[in-house]
Amino acid sequence: QVQLVESGGGLVQPGGSLRLSCAASGTIFSINMLAWYRQAPGKQRELVAAITGGRFTTYADSVKGRFTISGDNSKNTVYLQMNSLRPEDTADYYCNVKLRVAALSPMYDYWGQGTQVTVSS
Repeated sequence: QVQLVESGGGLVQPGGSLRLSCAASGTIFSINMLAWYRQAPGKQRELVAAITGGRFTTYADSVKGRFTISGDNSKNTVYLQMNSLRPEDTADYYCNVKLRVAALSPMYDYWGQGTQVTVSS
């Protein structure tokens, strides 16, 4: 079994910064992709950023240049540094990990419990 524990959300003023963390623990053989999604009230969940192979990243157009995703393979942890935050960034943020629990296992998809980010003055 794999668990994801998120931290770092909160209330911040427009223009401020937050850093989200998501640590995976349990039986992990290899991690294929680490990602952050968000879901605002009344909207669908959307991909914010993803990292594969420890260095290949992709970002939603709305966060490019403001958010940075990074991973620490030794700690099975993914981070999302969020700068220049805007009110429209307000949402619940979820980490997502695609991993194998053994060499020949299928790829499994795990989600964090979500952490709330509110950008408001």
